Order: sequence, then structure tokens, then C-alpha cells
Amino acid sequence: MSTPPTLTTAAATRVAAIASKQGKPAILRLAVDGGGCSGFQYRFELASNAENDDATSETDGVRLVVDPVSLDLVAGSSVDYVESLGGAAFRVENPQAAAGCGCGSSFGI
Repeated sequence: MSTPPTLTTAAATRVAAIASKQGKPAILRLAVDGGGCSGFQYRFELASNAENDDATSETDGVRLVVDPVSLDLVAGSSVDYVESLGGAAFRVENPQAAAGCGCGSSFGI
């Protein structure tokens, strides 16, 4: 079984704030799609619930859910929320990514 990704405290705090504003549960879905400048790209969205086959982790009451296909590509990762001069974004620290891109939302294996 692959190790589900985890949220940092900063990411969990941000997800909780966004979910509260939108009146949704504090569940962030991380998915991987084909495309982007390095072969795969990360996709984030608030989820209303976890599916039965999702891998789930929890940080400070916020859940991160990942579908089984995406899990193979992000197992062991951590999701952080970073604010910088270039803007604020969720960033995935993926130990499996052999290549990345400047935007940080795309990776290769």
C-alpha cells in the first residue's frame, strides 16, 4: 500500500479557511492529470466527501484525499501552502518527481 500524501499545518490552515468561506467540508482533493510542461500536473479542488477507494490523511482536522491512480504518482508527498512575491499557491513536495518546472505545478517521473 502506498503512503498517502500529507498536508503541512500551513496548507491545512489555508484549506480550512477556504472551505469555511465556501461553506464546504475541509476536504482537499489532490489529483494528477496528464499534461503540463513536464508530463503530469497537479490539480487541487475542495471535495464534498471522500470516495470509498480514496487514500486519506488528516492534519488539524483537514482531510487530504487522493484517488488510487493519482496515489501511485504522489505517494509519500507533502502538500504545503507557500506565499511569496510571485503569489500564493499550494505546492507538492514529491519525492518521486525526477523533473519539475518553474511554475511548480507540473512534474515528470
